[in-house]
Amino acid sequence: MCSRNKSDITGFNFNLISLPERLALQPLIVPRAANGNDFLAEYCMAFLNIPSFAGHWGRCVGDCGSGGVRSRAVWCTHVEGWTTYHANCDQKDKPESQRRCFKVCDWHLELFEWEVLGWERCGLVPFAGGEVGAGACVTAQHGLQHRSVRCLQKLNRTIVTNEICEYFTPQPPAEQACLVPCPRDCVVSEFSSWSECGTGCAKSLQHRTRAVIAPPLYGGAPCPNLTESRACGAPACPLGEEEHTYSLRVGSWGECRLPHPKDIDLTGRTMQDLGSDSGERSTSGLQGYKPHHRPREVEIGYQTRQVRCVRSDGKNAALSLCMQDPAPLTFKSCVIAKDCETSEWSAWSACSRTCGWGDLAPGFRSRRRGVRSVAVGTGKPCPELEEREACSVGGKELLQPCPRYSEFAWRTSEWKACQVSLLLDQEDPRYQKHVDLCGGGIQTREVYCVQITVELGMHRLKEVTRPVDGKLCLGPAPSASKLCNVLCPAECVVSAWSVWGPCLHENCQDHHGGRGFRMRQRQVIVDPVGTLADCPHLIESIPCEDPVCYEWIVSEGICVTDHGKCGPGNRILKAVCKNKKGEEVSHHLCSELPHPEVVACEIPCATDCVISEWSPWSPCSHSCSSKNAEGSQSRSRSILALPAEGGKACPPDRALQEHRTCNDHPCVHFFWETSPWSPCSEDVLVTALNATINWSGEATCGVGIQTRKVFCMKSSSGQVTPKRCPESIRPETVRPCLLLCKKDCVVTPFSEWTRCPTACQSGKPLRRVKQSRYRIIIQDAANGGQACPDTLYEERECEDIPICPVYRWKTHRWSHCVLVPDSVRQGVLGHNEACGHGLQSRAVTCLSEYDDSADVGDCMRWAGSMPSLVQECLIPCKDDCTFSPWSKFTACSFDCESTRSRRRSLTGRSRKRDKCQNTEVYPQVETELCPCEVFTSQPHGNWSDCIIRGGTSELQLGMRSHRDAKECGEGVRLRAIACYDKTGRLVEPSRCSSSGYIEESCTVPCPFDCKLSDWSSWSPCSSSCGPGVKVRYRWLKEKPYNGGRPCPKLDLKNQVYEAVPCYSECNQYSWVVEPWSPCKINSEQNSLHCGEGIQTRKVRCVNTAEEHGGETVPNALCNQAEIPDMMQKCSLYCPSECAVSDWGQWSTCPQVGSPACVAVAMFLTCRSSLSFSHFMRYRCVVACAVDCQLSAWSTWSQCSHTCGAGGQMVRGRSVVLRAAGEGRPCPEQLTQHRSCPVKPCYSWLLGPWSPCRLQGGQCGDGLQVRNLTCVVHDASDSATSKPVENALCGELPSKEGVLQLPCSVPCPGDCHLTEWSEWSSCELTCINGRSFETMGRQSRSRAFIVQSPENQESCSGQAMETRPCSGGKCYDYLWKTSLWQDNVRTVWCQRSDGINVTGGCALRTKPAEVRHCSPPCRKPFSYCTQRGVCGCERGYTEIMRSNGFLDYCMKVPGLEDKKADVKTIAGKNKPVNSKMHDIFKGWSIQPFNPDGKLKMWVYGVSAGGFLIIVFLIFTSYLMDCACQEDKWIQRWHNGSREIESLGVNCGFLDVCSSSGNP
Repeated sequence: MCSRNKSDITGFNFNLISLPERLALQPLIVPRAANGNDFLAEYCMAFLNIPSFAGHWGRCVGDCGSGGVRSRAVWCTHVEGWTTYHANCDQKDKPESQRRCFKVCDWHLELFEWEVLGWERCGLVPFAGGEVGAGACVTAQHGLQHRSVRCLQKLNRTIVTNEICEYFTPQPPAEQACLVPCPRDCVVSEFSSWSECGTGCAKSLQHRTRAVIAPPLYGGAPCPNLTESRACGAPACPLGEEEHTYSLRVGSWGECRLPHPKDIDLTGRTMQDLGSDSGERSTSGLQGYKPHHRPREVEIGYQTRQVRCVRSDGKNAALSLCMQDPAPLTFKSCVIAKDCETSEWSAWSACSRTCGWGDLAPGFRSRRRGVRSVAVGTGKPCPELEEREACSVGGKELLQPCPRYSEFAWRTSEWKACQVSLLLDQEDPRYQKHVDLCGGGIQTREVYCVQITVELGMHRLKEVTRPVDGKLCLGPAPSASKLCNVLCPAECVVSAWSVWGPCLHENCQDHHGGRGFRMRQRQVIVDPVGTLADCPHLIESIPCEDPVCYEWIVSEGICVTDHGKCGPGNRILKAVCKNKKGEEVSHHLCSELPHPEVVACEIPCATDCVISEWSPWSPCSHSCSSKNAEGSQSRSRSILALPAEGGKACPPDRALQEHRTCNDHPCVHFFWETSPWSPCSEDVLVTALNATINWSGEATCGVGIQTRKVFCMKSSSGQVTPKRCPESIRPETVRPCLLLCKKDCVVTPFSEWTRCPTACQSGKPLRRVKQSRYRIIIQDAANGGQACPDTLYEERECEDIPICPVYRWKTHRWSHCVLVPDSVRQGVLGHNEACGHGLQSRAVTCLSEYDDSADVGDCMRWAGSMPSLVQECLIPCKDDCTFSPWSKFTACSFDCESTRSRRRSLTGRSRKRDKCQNTEVYPQVETELCPCEVFTSQPHGNWSDCIIRGGTSELQLGMRSHRDAKECGEGVRLRAIACYDKTGRLVEPSRCSSSGYIEESCTVPCPFDCKLSDWSSWSPCSSSCGPGVKVRYRWLKEKPYNGGRPCPKLDLKNQVYEAVPCYSECNQYSWVVEPWSPCKINSEQNSLHCGEGIQTRKVRCVNTAEEHGGETVPNALCNQAEIPDMMQKCSLYCPSECAVSDWGQWSTCPQVGSPACVAVAMFLTCRSSLSFSHFMRYRCVVACAVDCQLSAWSTWSQCSHTCGAGGQMVRGRSVVLRAAGEGRPCPEQLTQHRSCPVKPCYSWLLGPWSPCRLQGGQCGDGLQVRNLTCVVHDASDSATSKPVENALCGELPSKEGVLQLPCSVPCPGDCHLTEWSEWSSCELTCINGRSFETMGRQSRSRAFIVQSPENQESCSGQAMETRPCSGGKCYDYLWKTSLWQDNVRTVWCQRSDGINVTGGCALRTKPAEVRHCSPPCRKPFSYCTQRGVCGCERGYTEIMRSNGFLDYCMKVPGLEDKKADVKTIAGKNKPVNSKMHDIFKGWSIQPFNPDGKLKMWVYGVSAGGFLIIVFLIFTSYLMDCACQEDKWIQRWHNGSREIESLGVNCGFLDVCSSSGNP
């Protein structure tokens, strides 16, 4: 619609403007309707240079990871704010509406986390609304503190955008309100004493200083001036004496510069060599200034300094007033500074990462540059030679997005087979020889760390099972061992046979035939374990006639009498039809109902004979019938009460018993016998099932079949035709089975090869470096699977190990000694001769291994520091003494007391000078002690733990046994030694001892287990026939100690018992008893025939063998100890008593819990065993006593210190398996320590700074220097350092700034700063006595000193430093005052530790220094007392108002009557010294309270005074004396105060004379 060019606006169609745009333009259209083109031009020009606007970025959508996209809205806006078409805006300026982003998903939760740093210091809120001023602050004021909150990637701690972490948890707050203590002013110490004034007559100042103790904090007042100055009272200078003193001031050395070209023509000049006897001429050292163009050659120039004479008032004076001999040096040789030059940067290296996650994990690349020439003199040193940056620079992504992210996790192999021997060897190592062991054991497995890969674009985890270093896995590793149990072999245990069942049809569905079977059963109590023999048959049958499938089961109801409560009646029978399983079925399946339905019964009356109910039928005497015997069973009932007279008589004895035959079938039975199952094999019939059926969840292995043969067996003759056995209970011959899966061996992939050395090796390595890798068996092969590989560990030699390049420095000859140019030197008085100190240089080049020229940077990197390029030299002057070089030292003898010496001699003209012959000043022989190879050792540190050497054997599974590894007994303990030479310097410990230790034997006490006695003999079996229990005992002999195995749980007698099952073969002869006879009462003593009596029974011995059928045999064949009782007491109820029958049998007791488990083995303590409950038993496990299992001792660690004392070496072991049950507990000591041999520490020691050296001047600029010495020490806090050869400390530090510093000595009249004060004590910021901060502060300061009154105004500036400190204290600041003195006192601030300070105390609480009474004391004879109230002068008493203020001063009466001379009167009227008055006023008695009311004691004194006055009046009356009544009355009316005042001055009475005259 609009063009970007205003001239192109033609043919405008108003209808093209949208409705909103028309409404917005309406005010513009109306006044310009006449000229449409002008309106169009303005409308379109409004869109020129319009920026596009964009909204906020939306949420990241798309795939998880870096594949997300976020969008925002972009619109074109008119200058007036309304939007329009995008075509109206410049398209090239349009902001982007989409960009890539990182889409966060739920599973990223484990990859990112918030990093929250600690809170920063609390700062005041600037311009906070309503903030009170600092003066109103009481304890604290409002502030704000901040902290850093960032979202980090866990793996490499890289900062990412906060939106990722905000997806899971809100961002923690980054700021919070806090309290800032009230402003604290600067606190300074007291002033020092005044400095001394000069002794002369020159005007001078004296000063005193103070130091900063605490800096101003939180807006407090700044520090005051730390210096005060005052003029010294110097006397006038006498005539002829100088008012000022003069000092020689030396300036700083100027810039080093080359000589002027006109000075270089001296290169050919020759000069005489003053150090040689011949007349040969030598070239001057100025040859060093010949022009040259070789790059980077050292250039030697000169530098100068100014020397001035300064007057004591700071003004310059003539130099001749300060001259001294020798004159200070004003020139010297120097090295022209040249900066380090580097080569161009190399190309960027490859990125450290092959892929990137944007800002989540950026990669880095680097580049290097070499050194072309090093810095010379004071030139700039070389910059950084390596540069590193992120791979994505300039906003351009150089890396492809990473497809995955890695973590690490613990993984384990399958548990290995249970090994019993690992536990049994704790009891007795002999058990390891047994092959078939059972019981408690230990299982182990491999634990390793693997890498897990997260596919970023896909919601899944991919695990790489390659093992990696266990240090990469976080958290504790899973357990590598556990307890297990191997079932012990056990044979099948079955119950006794049940009774024979009824004759039943074999098939009740088709029961038309006449054939039936009677069956009996038994159950399996314990399944067989580990034996080839299967359980015996469980069902036996015998053929029978007239079989039935259903039968009536008749039960009798209670007896109901016909009339009354006793007598004849009837008992109703109830019949139920049941099948052969005992289940109730429909009654029509049974035959006709049994008759009769009612049977007669009788309830005895009170006088009748009472008979019990029939007992149950006894067990059948024979299980079958033969020719010789048949089965029978009986039941009986007994007489409970005999009849009374007229009662119904008891039945005869034969009617009390009933007999019937049983088991009348012949002694031949049949049963099914089976062969063992065949192995599981595949079958064509079940192949189709494998594809469709999940058989126990193992569909992959398939289903097979097992077969066996079935035979019908006759008990007496073996196998018979199958028709003789019931077909319905015929065992199956085929059953499905699981085909055992083939388990292939599974191993992890090989781990990564261990790293070969990446750093270059110097020279040829002495041995070949190898790298290795390993893999772990996760699953062993089984069932014919693929076997495990033989190789689990591989090694190979590292290839292409980088060899460090060989470079070396080559030094060239030193140049001639270069002095300062003549033009400079000759301008100074007394320096015309070309001699003295100068500099000489040499060239240093870098050579490769093959002596080729190389880059200087290569030598700096590989050959160490560069040799010096410049050194000082000396050209002797004509008056100097010259010497030959020192000779070598003479040889030493083997005696440690011998010495060695070296010599030198005078050369040239020096031999003829007398001063050179002075050997004290110029020695020509040097002597020193010879090195002595005598060393002494001293023990150092504590003794180590007792170390048991040798005997450390390990089991195959990596666990140790206490029996195999020597854990106690004789050992050694070690103590480190320090070795010293004869001079007391620490040397290598190998000089004194090969091991560096002192050894001493020691003993580790062995653990003693609980000792019990030997087992007693076994008790007899609790059952003489069948299963039972037998018991044995042992008792405590010695308790455990030193960590031995604890005792088992003992009873009160300190005994422990063991019960094991036993089984006695049942004898074929057993006792059989007949029913008890009726109870016989002794009728002679009891006419009622009731009460207690005796009953008997017959006992006989029978043969229980089935073939003998219970035949009676002689009693001697049965066990006489088990013969049953043949007689017992009994009782009959009397007629009047209620007769009840004997108790029936107890019901079955429910089994609650499990009976105790007892071990069946005689020599083992834990294993699978059987538990007996009555006649049933089941399998259980006896808990094992497991000793603590420890790993082997690790190797000794590296020493914690590389040298010196205090180093420790440690080794440890870990708990592999903790103790269980009564096993030996783990020892407390799992680590052992020993001190390291004390090796000498060599280090460079910086000496103290020297005083400022001015090199000839008295003030001005100079240098402070300190020495660098190689010393040996033992690195302890109290170590003494001793100097040794510099070669032992290695490379010498080359920074000159470490060894010398510029300094200055102020000249008279100069302003200067003092040295730094000592650091103040550490002080915490506290509120109400509680620390507000964890760190305190220390301060120190420098004050400025003014030396000349003329410069006092221009001198200013003081310095203060503060540093954090720990262990500070809270201090209180309190005002202290002196005593008042003339209503004036001293007030000062004192810190709680007793230091007087300025600042720190609140000004609003400062006590007054001058005291004023309020209201003022304007009454005559009044003054302001020490208490701050108005008082009266001496001779006057205070009359107070009711409000406690002074009303007026009243003169003490009676003083006018006392005669006094003029001096007395003058003294009376003279004002009293207020000071003395205050002192004695304090001793006087004050009758009024401060409120003006009389004190209580005044009333008491008044009453006492009244009684005394009455007594005196009465006494005077008796003495007939006339008293001056008017005077007494006047005193009485004046009150107690006058009496008090008169008590001293006029307490006497004028007594009348005896004549009565006054």
